[in-house]
Parts: sequence; C-alpha cells; structure tokens
Amino acid sequence: MNNQWISKIAVWLVIALVLFTVFKQFDRATVQGQQVGYSEFLQEVRDKNIKSVTIQDGMGSIDITAVTTDGNKIRTTGTLLDRGLTGDLINNGVKFDVRPREEPSLLTSLLVSWGPMLLLIGVWIYFMRQMQGGGKGGAFSFGKSKARMLDEANNSTTFADVAGCDEAKEEVKELVDFLKDPQKFQKLGGRIPRGVLLVGPPGTGKTLLAKAIAGEAKVPFFSISGSDFVEMFVGVGAARVRDMFEQAKKSAPCIIFVDEIDAVGRHRGAGLGGGNDEREQTLNQMLVEMDGFETNLGVIVMAATNRPDILDPALLRPGRFDRQVYVTLPDVRGREQILNVHMRKVPVGQDIRADILARGTPGFSGADLANLVNEAALFAARRNGRVVEMVDFEKAKDKIMMGPERKSMVMPEEERRNTAYHEAGHALVARLLPKTDPVHKVTVIPRGRALGVTMQLPEGDRYSMDKERMLSTISVLFGGRIAEEVFMNQMTTGASNDFERATQIARDMVTRYGMTDELGPMVYAENEGEVFLGRSVTKTTSMSEETMRKVDSVIRRIIDEQYATARKLIEDNQDKMHAMAKALLDWETIDAEQIEDIMSGKPPRPPKDWTSSSNKTGSGPTPPVNTDGAPAAA
Repeated sequence: MNNQWISKIAVWLVIALVLFTVFKQFDRATVQGQQVGYSEFLQEVRDKNIKSVTIQDGMGSIDITAVTTDGNKIRTTGTLLDRGLTGDLINNGVKFDVRPREEPSLLTSLLVSWGPMLLLIGVWIYFMRQMQGGGKGGAFSFGKSKARMLDEANNSTTFADVAGCDEAKEEVKELVDFLKDPQKFQKLGGRIPRGVLLVGPPGTGKTLLAKAIAGEAKVPFFSISGSDFVEMFVGVGAARVRDMFEQAKKSAPCIIFVDEIDAVGRHRGAGLGGGNDEREQTLNQMLVEMDGFETNLGVIVMAATNRPDILDPALLRPGRFDRQVYVTLPDVRGREQILNVHMRKVPVGQDIRADILARGTPGFSGADLANLVNEAALFAARRNGRVVEMVDFEKAKDKIMMGPERKSMVMPEEERRNTAYHEAGHALVARLLPKTDPVHKVTVIPRGRALGVTMQLPEGDRYSMDKERMLSTISVLFGGRIAEEVFMNQMTTGASNDFERATQIARDMVTRYGMTDELGPMVYAENEGEVFLGRSVTKTTSMSEETMRKVDSVIRRIIDEQYATARKLIEDNQDKMHAMAKALLDWETIDAEQIEDIMSGKPPRPPKDWTSSSNKTGSGPTPPVNTDGAPAAA
C-alpha cells in the first residue's frame, strides 16, 4: 500500500474517532433521562412519585438519576450540603443506591479536548497533499522531484520499436555507446554530452525515441514533463530541479528526460511572455545544474520540444544542450517501416501492402500512421472481419484525410448539383495544367466541414515548391468558383476557403519568396512574432505605403492571371465538365481511372465497389497533399 492510501486512511480514522467520541457524549445524556430541577425532584419524592434513585457522588456535587412510578427516568444535580435528602428518601419509601461518579478515561478526555484540533490538522494535511498531487515524502514535500524513474526491468522499449528516423537514431546511438563503454571515448579526450535536445513536429516520436535510448543503454531513466516543475508557490520548481539532479547523481550514469521543455524554457525578459518569477527561477536553476558551478558527471539531460524558436538562448549554448537531434516527418521508406511496426499489433490480410500505403500517406507523422492502423482495425471490426484488409485501410485513409462521411446529411438537388460542378472544376483544371499533383479521387459526399472534396496525390515526397507549381495550384483553387459561374450562373460561399489559400500563396510568392520581377528577390513580410511567445509587443514594418500598394497590385495581377487561365480551360472543355459532374451525381465518388476515361472522351467505367457509398479507388495509392473542399455555407 503506497503512502497516499496510508495518509487517506489515517485522516479518515481520526475523523471517525472524534465523531464517535462526540456522539457518545451526547448519547450518554440521552440515555440517562430527562433533566429536571432539584426542587422539582424533591417535590416528586414528597408526592411519592419516585420509585428508586441512584446517587453518584462527586467533588462538591451529586448526580441523581431517578425512576418514577410510571417507569420514566429523570435526572438532576444536587449538593452535598443537603443532609436531609437521605431522610426524605427513607420517609417516602424510595429505594436508593449511592455509587462513586464515573470519571471519563484519559483517552476520552484527550479526544474530547484535542479532537477538533486533530480533525482540523488532518483535513488540512489531506487537502495539501491533494493540491500537491500526492508527492512523496509527506505533506510538505513541495520541493521533491516528480520525476518517474525507469529501470531496465520496467522499460522494454528499444530501437527496434522506433522506425522512420534513422538519422536521429544514429545520433543518439552514440549516447548509448558512451553510457555502455565511456572509456572508448574518454581515452581520446572526448567527454559525455551534457544535453541532447530532440526537435521535431508533434507526433514524430521524440518521446518514444527517448524511451528507446533508456531501454538500449540499460541505465536509470528519469522522465518528467516541463509542466511538473511549475507550481503555485514561487521557488518550488527550482527546488524540484535541485532534487531531481541530486537523485540523478546518486544513480549516475543515467539519463534525465524532460518532455515539453518549452513549458519552463521560454525566452526570458521579452514581450508579454516574460516576467513569470516561478518559471524564470526554475529555468535559472536548470541552467546552473546543467553547466554552472555544479559538475554532473555521467548525467545526460534529454529534452523534447516542437517549438525550439521560443527557447531561451542560454539553454541552447554548448555546454548545456550540446546537440540538437531533429526528428522530422518520415519519408516514404520511413513510413513503410513505421507501418510495419504498428501492423505487428493487428491481424492483417494477405493483400496488405505497406509500401503502397506508405506512398499514399505523404506528410503523415508516426502518430498519424498509428492512428491509420487503428482506424483500419475499427473498420474491420464494424464489418465483423477476421483480419484487417486493404479496403479497411483505404476507408481509414479517406476518413483521416477528408474527414468522416456525413451520410445523414440531405442536400437539396440544386446544391448537390452545384457541388458536383464545383468539384469537377477543381479536378479538370488540375488534370490539364502542368506541374500539378494527379487527381486521386473526387467526391460529393459531405465529409467533415466540406460539402465535397477533390483529393490530389503527389507522385512522391516533395520538400520545396517552384513558381510554376504554385501558380498552377492557384488556378486549381479557382476552378470550383469558375465552374459555379459558368454552369450554375451563381456564386456560393463554398469557395471561401479556396480564395483564402490562393491569396495566401500569391502573397507568399511576392513578400517571402521573391518570385516576381516587379519587386524582385526581397522580403516584404511584416514582423509576425507572437507576443505571448516572448516576441516584441509592437509590430514593425519596413515598407512604405507606396511599396504596400505595389505589393497589393502584384498580388492582384497574379490572382487575375490564374483566374483567367482556369476560366479558359473550363470554358474550352465544357463537354468533359458535364460528363464529370454527371458521374459525380450518379455515383457520388469517382477515382483516377474514371477521370482518365472522361478526359479521353470515353464513358467512365462503373465504380469497382458500388455497394459502398465510399468507393474503393483502383489505381495507385498515394495520398493527398492538396485536399480541397467546398465548406458549408457560413
């Protein structure tokens, strides 16, 4: 039984004991009968209404308990000075007995006098422990570290459980080798790194990699979150940092892992994000412990964050976090490895191809791929399947990328027809323009917040965008609104998100990427630092009003040119637009093979799985980078 349960039981025992004593005192008064005056008692004796009396003698007074002739009990308090009481009892035929007074025991007296105080102290201790999360060492253990220690018996995670980040594993393998055989490096003058910062987007496996390092090195591993240092009392965080390093020194060589270090490591003294005394004291203590007057030989500090830009520079200097390991989004080979790791936990069918699924999920993190496998298993369970098949993964991929189907939503026929032409406009422009990702699937089934979706799939991983591809993307975004104007003779709110994205791309081309001849290779973007992340409170701009007008003019020119390009393509291919919209109205979803039939002038082939409202795609698997939808009217 842990200390938390022992403290709870002790508090409730104290409360129960005090209440029992108090109730017992009240109960004694109730059992002994009704209290009456002494003169009234004497009158009852003279009236011969008293049958028997018990007298308890005490110091200076007597307690009298009498039984009346009708069986009731009365009690009163008399005085030892009344010498005639005995004669009155004898003359009126009352039987009486004299006994010594029952004095309460020492324990009862203590409980009655000290019980309320003990109860108050016990309740205070209980609530203080609850407020502090039940920390170790009693109710006053505010400064005790909350780091959880893992040894090799409790940590079974190894590098075999980590996939998709080979470069990061190579970087940290050196730490494992150092912890296992420090002489190998020390004989050449090398020293163990003080700190390693794992940097990467959310869901890429930073925490999992840290656990794997501990599992491989077979050394003690202290894990704690950055938020565990900060409490309502100033100085508690710094005390916990000191206590954590003291524990680590006793177990050296060992690893300390601080997850989400930006909770305490934010930039100090700038903007509205600074000025928190508790957080700054905690950070200062951590800086001193890592590389200050203390020398922590054999203690490696690992930390994880997805916001390295807001960390204090003092944390990132050599001697503290000597090494930064970037855990990036996995490439196609990494995604295949991650899928294989997660597929070990579910029964999969013979038709499962991890390489195809990997090519179809660019931009997915390790957490996204784990969610994909879980969603596929849920789809298989819904259809009472014995194994997870490829069709389940296709449905799971559609749900994650495009949102869940809203099958219960009933759209008016005119709005459904408008959505069909809207999505057909996106698909046609994407199919005809150069440097656009192939169209993988088009659907008019409402998904998430969109009334319809056109999904484009890249042919491979892409790490940068050129000017022609960005211009084509703008044209594709305008295809939906143009189709509404040309074929439905109306404008709807469904293109609002398209316009936002197109305008942002054009603005970035002009102000950030220097892709226009009029303004040249110069950055015109304003200061957009967030105040609460330690940035400047005031926004500054280096552009004159004349330059701002020129920027707006160039952005408008780009948008108008691409709008005209998309409109010409749609007006020149009206027969293909009608055929694609009809196919969408008939089947709700069409895939790449059906789109290819329409573009070649042939009747589109029927869907491969007409029994499902979300049709299986036949051609290649490669997922979306560009998901476009027609959001519901605001």
